[in-house]
Amino acid sequence: MPEASRPNDIWSIDFMSDAYGERNLLKILTMVDDFTRLSPGILAKRSITGKVVTEFIDLMSMVYGYPKRIRVDNGPEFSSQVFHHWALTRGILIEHIRPGKPQDNAYIESFNGKFRDECLNEHWFLTLQVAQQKIETWRKQYNRQRPHSSLSGLTPYEFIKEQQNKNLTKEETVNLKLAQTMG
Repeated sequence: MPEASRPNDIWSIDFMSDAYGERNLLKILTMVDDFTRLSPGILAKRSITGKVVTEFIDLMSMVYGYPKRIRVDNGPEFSSQVFHHWALTRGILIEHIRPGKPQDNAYIESFNGKFRDECLNEHWFLTLQVAQQKIETWRKQYNRQRPHSSLSGLTPYEFIKEQQNKNLTKEETVNLKLAQTMG
């Protein structure tokens, strides 16, 4: 699959699960911009449908802009008519990875590994609200403070700042400035 060459070129999206309280399921939607390694958002709820996925991406896109492509696995939320119709109306290409080949979505798999090790395995969530708060705190720290070797030792935030000086469209520059502000 082609690699991202600009911000918002490809967002990789996936699901994870955890628990809170006394065996309550926590479903988590993770997303990362493949070029900047920025995480536009992480959604944690008891359940997440294809419609909820699209509403969350719409919300994140108000700050970051829409991606040109979204790379996902073949789960029911990403294979649904709702998800594909939503993407079609926004001009977003959906790239499904090969079944059983998570390495085809390496950026989100790497992100999820860090998220699992640094956040989910480090906390015992008593309530859904506590889980959402701790996850959002981790996401902001990831964007602002966690350096990446693939970004020459920069954090996603620092890399975005550096990209503002590159040959970007006005819309991309505005989206990057918003990303800096929102974390």
